Amino acid sequence: MLYNLFSPLAEQFILFNLFRYLTFRSGAACLTALVLSLALGPVFIRWLKSVQTNGQPIRPDGPARHLVEKKGTPTMGGVLILASLSFSTLLWANLLNGYVWVVLLLTLGYGAVGFIDDYIKLSKANYRGLSARGKLWLQCGMGLAAGIALMLLTREPLATGFAVPVFKEILIPLGFAFPLVAMIVMLGFSNAVNLTDGLDGLAIVPTIIAAGVFALIAYLVGNRIFSDYLQLNFVPGVGELAVFCSALIGAGLGFLWFNAPPAAVFMGDTGALALGGALGAVAVATKHEVVLGIVGGLFVVETVSVIVQVFWFKRTGRRVFLMAPLHHHFEKKGWAEATIVIRFWIVAVILALIGLGTLKIR
Repeated sequence: MLYNLFSPLAEQFILFNLFRYLTFRSGAACLTALVLSLALGPVFIRWLKSVQTNGQPIRPDGPARHLVEKKGTPTMGGVLILASLSFSTLLWANLLNGYVWVVLLLTLGYGAVGFIDDYIKLSKANYRGLSARGKLWLQCGMGLAAGIALMLLTREPLATGFAVPVFKEILIPLGFAFPLVAMIVMLGFSNAVNLTDGLDGLAIVPTIIAAGVFALIAYLVGNRIFSDYLQLNFVPGVGELAVFCSALIGAGLGFLWFNAPPAAVFMGDTGALALGGALGAVAVATKHEVVLGIVGGLFVVETVSVIVQVFWFKRTGRRVFLMAPLHHHFEKKGWAEATIVIRFWIVAVILALIGLGTLKIR
């Protein structure tokens, strides 16, 4: 909004020229979301505690200590993330940019699905919320719509092309199947983040790290000079998503302040589904879907651990892991929660560096 208001006045007032710089607006978006999240957090958490008498329902088949240590902790903290993210993005982004609206609306749509899921859990005082089928149908519909919108916003051959990192001259033409692939990326990553969100701070920090990587990718891909130098596919207009990703970093850091062990609030499906969907949508828009799988490899591994566990148990009646997702396996092995969380953060940083390396390697 500020960009649209002040950038036309840059010729008359030199100070307003700052609003033309994507780097300035990205930094401002991050700071705005952080301050807003920190300011609203205490009031919001007190309100959640007043309306959620027993807090988030805890799975009875999960680690035993969760029934004691995490009992009574309120959920739906994702509302705080989404509010800070949305306000900051709308304040600092170019509101005439279609990529911003598609990614933001997809994020809020997935957040709404998560909110419904969390509400059902709380109202029924049961850890089972919205049916898996109902949740997937809603996510598929929104993801498909977002995929079509991103395809229409992007020029050919990129509009329906699937880029391959390292082998930068390869662009796989998907044709009308592109929206379906885009939907799978958004849907898959949304649920991957949701599966990872099981310990205090475990999901939000890798999300922040991935958002930081994709803020840089969006900036580079949306800049003709940098994209040509790095031999990346130039996507005009997608650089504005750097503002969105930066706002996501700020909102995530603000939430982490309250989600750090021992957590005062959980993000719930409201936050997890939205954040994963946001990263998926940005990856599709910037043509770096495969890189998201590397940068967000921690989420991928957590998801694969669940798939392997279910598949093997149905076939043999035995478990590969003591418990899935993977972080619960290490809990069962006796690792302290802080140890698991910090080590997973380290893995997330390593994977982010590997993902960044693909930008230069060919």
